[in-house]
Parts: sequence; C-alpha cells; structure tokens
Amino acid sequence: MKPAVAYVRVSTGRQGKSGLGLEAQQAALARFAEAEGYEFVQLFTEVETGKGADALERRPQLAAALKTAKKHKAPIIVAKLDRLSRDVHFISGLMMHRTPFIVAELGADADPFMLHVYAALAEKERRLISQRTRDALAAKKAQGVKLGGLNAKGIANREEALRRAEQLRPVLAELAGLSPAKMASELNARTIPAPQGGQWHAATVKRVLSRLSS
Repeated sequence: MKPAVAYVRVSTGRQGKSGLGLEAQQAALARFAEAEGYEFVQLFTEVETGKGADALERRPQLAAALKTAKKHKAPIIVAKLDRLSRDVHFISGLMMHRTPFIVAELGADADPFMLHVYAALAEKERRLISQRTRDALAAKKAQGVKLGGLNAKGIANREEALRRAEQLRPVLAELAGLSPAKMASELNARTIPAPQGGQWHAATVKRVLSRLSS
C-alpha cells in the first residue's frame, strides 16, 4: 500500500461541529484510497469560521498536512478540488511546496498542470455564478420583491442561497424528469450534501428548483 495524507475541509463552524459535509468527503477518500492502493497515514480536518481562508496561515490543518506529507514522502489527497480552494492563485502557491496533490474526483492521473486548468475553470465559474446571483437579485428588487428587508445580512443570505442553487444547476438538469423525491434519493446516493448540509429531501429539492426558476 502507498502512503498518503487525507485532507477534508468544511467552510462553516456549524457544518464542522455537526459533521455535515465531512462524512461525504471521508467516504469519497476511502473509496478512492481502496481503488488506487493508498493507505492514509493521517487525516487532517479543517473547519473554517470566516473569510480569508485562501491563505496558508488561515489553514493550520493544511499546513500540518503538508509537513506530514513531506515527512512520509506522500501525496495529499482531497475529495474535490474546491476542498483545497476555489482560488487559482492559492492552488498555484500550494504547488510551489512540491508536495503532490491528488483530487479524488479528477482521478490519480491529474497532474499539476491539469489541476491549474481545473482551478482556473472553477474560478471562472464562481465569478459567473456570482454575476448571475447579482443579476437575479437586481431583477427581484426591480420587481418590487423585498430582499430580506434590504438589510445587509438578509441580502447576503439570499445571495448565498442563490449561489449554492447555481452550483447545483448542472446535476439537477441531469436529473430532470425525476420526481423531487427520486431526485433527492439520487443526490444522497451521490453523497452530494444539501445546501445546508446533511441529507436531501423532496422539499429541499423543490426549494432549490424554485430558486433556479424564479
């Protein structure tokens, strides 16, 4: 068995405390390790509580994972690229450490160049989603819809809900034609966490579809 270091990350304290999102990542890593012949020497879990996470000093667990990986001459494996970062410059900085990174969903053959390309595409998609979210909120405001009383927190919450819905648009389009209940079952089978973490239900699917169609 080849040694490797596992790294999982959630972006909110609430998700970290409840374990939402972490279990899905750990399950994906376990499946990948078994299929590719890796054995994890250590698992590092990062729970972020605010902005500025795209800096290594704000990621103590990732910094520790790098040290452990260098000690064992092992790669760091993550479930998805965005568990490292959605920022291409941060990804580039990690590559400077010359520790191999493997993204389970991209496969063991994805080299550093491919990771850069995927990171750039993810960053572009993030910007497009952000723009679509702002356009959707502006359209609602123009129609006279009250956005959380127009206070900053209410608008931020709606922006985040729309952003998450946009991220799910491709997979929901793939499942079009199924009932909300069957869509929820399929999303759970794929270990895709619901917008607030945890399991999908028919009502959750309906809420997301409603946001995307409004």
